[in-house]
Amino acid sequence: MRNLLRLCPLLLALALLFGAEPAFAGKRVALVLANSAYQHAPSLTNPVNDGSVMAKTLKDAGFDIVDSLHDLSALETRRVLRDFADATRDADIAVVYYAGHGIEVEGSNYLIPVDARLERDTDVYDEALSLDRVLVAVEPAKQLRLVILDACRDNPFGKTMKRSVASRGIGRGLAQVEPSSPNTLIAYSAKAGFTAQDGDGANSPFTVALSKHLTTPGLDVRRAFGFVRDDVLKSTGNKQEPFVYGSLGGADVPLVPVKVAAAASPVANPQADIRRDYELALQVGNRAAWDAFLAQHPDGFYSSLAKLQLEKIGAEQAHAAAIEKAKQAAAERDRLAAVGAQKDAQAKAAADAKAAEQAQLAAQKAKEQAQQQAAAAEQQRVNLAAAAPSAAPASTASPAGTNVASLTPATTPADLSRSVQTELGRVGCFSGQADGNWNTSSQRSLSQFNRYAGTKLDVKVASTDALDTVKSKPSRVCPLVCEHGFKADGDKCTKIVCRDGYAINDDNECEKQRAAKPAPSKPATSRRDDSGDRPARQRPQIGAAGGLGGLGGDAAGIATGARRASGGGQVFCTNGGCRPVNRGCHLEYRGGGGPGNDANAEVCN
Repeated sequence: MRNLLRLCPLLLALALLFGAEPAFAGKRVALVLANSAYQHAPSLTNPVNDGSVMAKTLKDAGFDIVDSLHDLSALETRRVLRDFADATRDADIAVVYYAGHGIEVEGSNYLIPVDARLERDTDVYDEALSLDRVLVAVEPAKQLRLVILDACRDNPFGKTMKRSVASRGIGRGLAQVEPSSPNTLIAYSAKAGFTAQDGDGANSPFTVALSKHLTTPGLDVRRAFGFVRDDVLKSTGNKQEPFVYGSLGGADVPLVPVKVAAAASPVANPQADIRRDYELALQVGNRAAWDAFLAQHPDGFYSSLAKLQLEKIGAEQAHAAAIEKAKQAAAERDRLAAVGAQKDAQAKAAADAKAAEQAQLAAQKAKEQAQQQAAAAEQQRVNLAAAAPSAAPASTASPAGTNVASLTPATTPADLSRSVQTELGRVGCFSGQADGNWNTSSQRSLSQFNRYAGTKLDVKVASTDALDTVKSKPSRVCPLVCEHGFKADGDKCTKIVCRDGYAINDDNECEKQRAAKPAPSKPATSRRDDSGDRPARQRPQIGAAGGLGGLGGDAAGIATGARRASGGGQVFCTNGGCRPVNRGCHLEYRGGGGPGNDANAEVCN
């Protein structure tokens, strides 16, 4: 009773933090597809057998739903994937296993149903099922999306398939993939570009290894595939190497959780109570839990381990405080530089910022050292417990030992993504809203951080490593990008103002404007007789005898004189012909006219 009362605070904290169910004990669904009886290609011996083995393995592992089908047509496969997608909507873990023929065309992978003909390379788009279609079916699962392909056999359609484009690539085996969705793994029976063996027995070497390791209780799925790889390499003489693409977070993800067995009788070992208290404090993982443990158990082996855990927490808190102090010092340095403070003040602020940055680096080093020491000590404890199973507590974690990530309180993926987005925005690499949605924009922002910070962080997911690395930067990392008409001024964009006569050009620089040409003014016009410029067809024709259009010379003279009277260059015409009026003279009309009597007289001044 005394021990029970002593553990009440720790038990209450665990109940609130983790609930009553073991980790990853939610709904698990699986779809097993196997194609052997191909109608237009040689049949395969093992896929249906492999599908039966995997279906039994998953059912024995306690999966809630295991749909097993074989020798499906393209239409039937599409319907099955659609129905399976409905089953994954409320599932935590979704698994699809496929055995049969697969093909890679232009870097994309396709599963071949039994009714496919594939007479030409473009038929694959209509008659086969893309791997992307399978990934859509498992996408609703919350914790793990796993696709297993035992489909890296030789392509039976490759020799007879007609090429619509000579350069279209059709490779051996399957092409490498990079899942775009988080918490997704795609396992191949052979590395990309290589083929897998069908095996001499009733099952392929890959499926035999899967059935042996994949559903081991408490075994992380990544370690399970590592054991599968080792077995397949050994059984095929290093000719076939399975491969897994994708990534998961730091916590262990077993397909089958560890079953917690109730103790049949009180533990005789006097250290059992202390060990149980230690493991409870380890699961809570905060300073209050460790202080409570040390208050009850101030001496001994487990108290030394608890003190290492407290040192780790203290180093992490000191590192966080150093980061904040470095940020404040850098902000003060930048502020003084922006307002043009005295040089002494700026120099002191720069020195403070440099010292804070060095203190931050030292705190980070101390934190890493404390984490390593605590992890090493914890690993030693787990190894000792494994060496003496009778003394091991019932709540021992996976056979692989306690993951370092479990030494700190759990953080949800959305909160972690939001924290990384916030820090990326602080260093100038992310301009969106920190909403916890790790989308393409967030991935591009982390990729830009890698470029300018010289790091190689995985951009597919938001990780604690990424958060710590970005937090370690005290000031802007990515360059400030301003719109046209604005320029970078410290950490903000200011409008570019050009002096008179200058304007902003396409290169965002002030350029001198060219003076505008004045509009041409219309010349002053004078009224003149422009009949001389008219076309010849509009002019009166002068006959050989000096007449004008059949009129007598006097009439011609009148007409000519009238035509030229408005300007210089008058012509005087008689029966004898026409001549220009002399300089300084002009014609005057005196009336009359007729033979021997000129109506116009030349008058000279």
